[in-house]
Amino acid sequence: MSQFSSAFTAASSVSLPPPSFNVSVSKRSFIYCCSSPQSRTTVVNGKFDGKIFERDEIRFGLPSKGRMAGDTLDLLKDCQLSVKQVNPRQYVAQIPQLSNVEVWFQRPKDIVRKLLSGDLDLGIVGLDTVSEYGRGDEDLIIVHDALKYGDCRLSLAIPKYGIFENINSLKELAQMPRWTIDRPLRVATGFTYLGPKFMQENGLKHVIFSTADGALEAAPAMGIADAILDLVSSGTTLRENNLKEIEGGVVLESQAVLVASRKALIQRKGALDTTHEILERFEAHLRAADQFMVTANMRGSSAKEVAERVLSQPSLSGLQGPTVSPVLCKRDGKVAADYYAIVICVPKKALYKSVQQLRAIGGSGVLISPLTYIFDEETPRWRELLSKLGL
Repeated sequence: MSQFSSAFTAASSVSLPPPSFNVSVSKRSFIYCCSSPQSRTTVVNGKFDGKIFERDEIRFGLPSKGRMAGDTLDLLKDCQLSVKQVNPRQYVAQIPQLSNVEVWFQRPKDIVRKLLSGDLDLGIVGLDTVSEYGRGDEDLIIVHDALKYGDCRLSLAIPKYGIFENINSLKELAQMPRWTIDRPLRVATGFTYLGPKFMQENGLKHVIFSTADGALEAAPAMGIADAILDLVSSGTTLRENNLKEIEGGVVLESQAVLVASRKALIQRKGALDTTHEILERFEAHLRAADQFMVTANMRGSSAKEVAERVLSQPSLSGLQGPTVSPVLCKRDGKVAADYYAIVICVPKKALYKSVQQLRAIGGSGVLISPLTYIFDEETPRWRELLSKLGL
């Protein structure tokens, strides 16, 4: 059992749901102080004491390692917010386009903890990390909930063999008579908050959790656990270790999110404006990433007649409708418009179908251009954020 600890003991300071579980934990509080040359604040029971300390810069936490770290830097670069590091080993960097922002590279769980302690103002992490380490704290606000990378799910998995061979759902797992106070279901996981919470909400009473330093997939085969609760992307690793997901066993669907401290957004000078700019850039880029701009020429008697033909095709409506402009040429000494240029945005997945429909109604010279940004009059997520802040 060198890789796995036993069930949480009374020495643990992990806060779990009400004790309907056969899990022994203490409820003692903890107090610690976080200080820096610019600030001093106190955290009690994981709660920020309510005062925002003074500093001029806005601190933006980014993942320091792994695939999410690279994908986060790519997103920022695509949004013209490239991160500049003098030395790749340094944990502090700058975004030249945001002069008041200081980037801090941290472990994802530390980003969440430092948002709560007031040492960071904004961060990008997976939703699973926010949910596990934020524990529902009202000071954490999800500013953008779908950055379109880091997709995974937190899921319960059991062996395909033995007593679990015919168990295919969470309900069937819960109804197995073998789980008792003396012999509870043993679950290996790193999610010591979400795991017990999920089990309680789904009526599994006799459950005991253990933590793991290595690969969780080995725990059932070693006889250390009956099931695991872990992040799953493709499911290949589970299958290769003779494990399976079960119906109703997904705790959380996760991807990268932009998260902020409520107190920082309200109290720190410039934080809300900076968040607005970052959000606008993210929204504009992510919306454009799924679209192409299509331009074509079409003969017609008027712009209205051409527009009616275009709108008769279901995939040619664009974002708000087609833009139709006359193509002017000189004929017999006079300027006339025999053709009209149509410009529309179409989803990438519907591109070829849209081109076929344009051709069918007389379109020619079809040009396809990728889009970088699509800025709305105002992003809906900005309105949602202001509503959450009571502004």
